[in-house]
Amino acid sequence: MNIKFKKLNKTIINCHECTRLSKYIKKISTEKRKQNINETYWGKPVVGFGSSNSKLLVLGLAPAAHGGTRTGRPFTGDKSSDFLFRCLYKTEISNQPYSVSLRDGLKLKSTYITNILKCVPPGDKPSIEELSNCSKYFKSEMLNLRSLKTIVALGRVAFDNCIKFYKKNHNFSKKVQFVHGKIYQLPNNINLIASYHPSPRNVNTKVISEKMMVELLKKAKKISSI
Repeated sequence: MNIKFKKLNKTIINCHECTRLSKYIKKISTEKRKQNINETYWGKPVVGFGSSNSKLLVLGLAPAAHGGTRTGRPFTGDKSSDFLFRCLYKTEISNQPYSVSLRDGLKLKSTYITNILKCVPPGDKPSIEELSNCSKYFKSEMLNLRSLKTIVALGRVAFDNCIKFYKKNHNFSKKVQFVHGKIYQLPNNINLIASYHPSPRNVNTKVISEKMMVELLKKAKKISSI
């Protein structure tokens, strides 16, 4: 992790700009849920994970209440992460098929994982103002990922907000639709791949399977030259 990323992450962790989100994080971290009652929650904004030289970006909307908000790492410690990391491991992007804590020995191959919003919103529904407040952090991450070639957006909301970011910051005007596995060309020769979110609901209803996700990640790996 380079100096710019370390400085950025420190700023993100100390951010309290969105009062509603700060209060919600405190509530979650204090009340906890039954199976995590004896754990100490991270309870702060969740920064990205991976190398600043990464060619692939795995992008979500926001950390989970008892996943990233509890563990301090995006897509870590919940059922969505269990599914995602089994697939990342099968495609040799991850050194292990799980992501459970900041000290679990996880390493990623030329891949960075982050969320557009760094704090979990109530009901997983951030306000326009909250997204606007946090957009500067995502913008800084994108500027620091100088080797980036491909973005995999997990879920329609993450996909839509990624497009909004490019429309605002890069005058991107193409009309796009969320179609799982479809590749779109963004400015600066960045590829964007739409993916169904690996939520328990989507997995249980067979909207997405491990086979589908592995195929998509293999495609992302290939076009990123990883």
